[in-house]
Amino acid sequence: MLSLTNKQKEYWKNANHRWNIKSGATRSGKTYLDYYMIPRRIREVHGKDGLVMIIGNTKTTLQRNIVEPLQAVWGASLVSDIKSDNTARMFGEKVHCIGADNAARVNQLRGSGIKYCYGDEVVTWHKDVFSMLKSRLDHDYSKFDGTCNPENPQHWFKKFMDSGADIFRQDYTIYDNDFLSPTVVRALEQEYADSVFFDRFILGKWTLAEGLIYTQFANNEQAFYIDKEDLPSGLTISVGVDIGGNGSNHAFVATGIDRSMTNVYALKARSMPAKGTEVEDIVNAFNAFCAEVEAEYGRIDYAFSDSAEQAIKNTLRAKSKYNVQNSIKNEIIDRIRCESLMLGSGRLHLVKGQTADLANGLREAVWDDKKQEDKRLDDGTSDIDIMDAFEYSWEYRIKQLIRG
Repeated sequence: MLSLTNKQKEYWKNANHRWNIKSGATRSGKTYLDYYMIPRRIREVHGKDGLVMIIGNTKTTLQRNIVEPLQAVWGASLVSDIKSDNTARMFGEKVHCIGADNAARVNQLRGSGIKYCYGDEVVTWHKDVFSMLKSRLDHDYSKFDGTCNPENPQHWFKKFMDSGADIFRQDYTIYDNDFLSPTVVRALEQEYADSVFFDRFILGKWTLAEGLIYTQFANNEQAFYIDKEDLPSGLTISVGVDIGGNGSNHAFVATGIDRSMTNVYALKARSMPAKGTEVEDIVNAFNAFCAEVEAEYGRIDYAFSDSAEQAIKNTLRAKSKYNVQNSIKNEIIDRIRCESLMLGSGRLHLVKGQTADLANGLREAVWDDKKQEDKRLDDGTSDIDIMDAFEYSWEYRIKQLIRG
């Protein structure tokens, strides 16, 4: 027998509007019910005019978040993988599966009448994709089910939810999930404590990001330091490089990730004023920094340089012995969230006496309160370059670190 929370039961019974939206905390049970709601919706419109669509941030996230869990419940005979033409077969219907992470996806909706659409991670979509979707739900029986985690209260999707559209809306906290282990709840509370993410991902609030970003570090800095002698063995060592403009810094940060891909150790950090420097100066500083890291900690496995500066990155590669690659440059908010999680769970460590410049960056970084979206203030009042270099050094493992 299927066991549901009270919120899930309410949704199953009352989500009969044109727009049906669940907003709120992570691990609160928002998505679980949809593995049963999606087949119900598809069967209700079977044989009727219009397309069935599932939209998420990317095709990859759709496969992971929606298709594979549906297959686990219903089997591959009823739910196929997403094929190369971005369609899948689900419960007797052809389903169009598209990512909504950029405006180009709008063209995939043009001219299409949609009878049912499921939306995953709606706040990550490009606004133009959602605007086009609104015009395509053009049948009397058309319905939309969607989920999201809260963001900035000025986000365009929050404004839509507060509009006069035909919306059934639920707001979830983590405490609405009766089946979540109290141990897991306590761990998540600790990981997000003293950050904007606690309000959003625990309490389910659309909260403004303001003030200090890394409050956990600023309030208890000494708890995050480690003596070099206490480092674990077998670290994978990477160096992140950020190239600054005339008003900022060039920055180098070496980090080690442990074998379990759980802990990040900041081994050494250095900023240098960018004004008046030439490419040769950057190369010499990089080689000197890396030589010090290898002398103290062992072989450097990777180096990741600012991908916006291809000429300098290529010169670093040509004039050093290190494996210099492009920085991945994940969204800054994703990097900040990962840092917050690691700080909250005690998985981010700074070697004493080697990381003063990085400590300054963590201590002083603030949100830009003049932006409607979540942005780190970058006006020269704090060393954002050191933070970028630090994040470049480990972001290639960001998925494992978030899950850690």
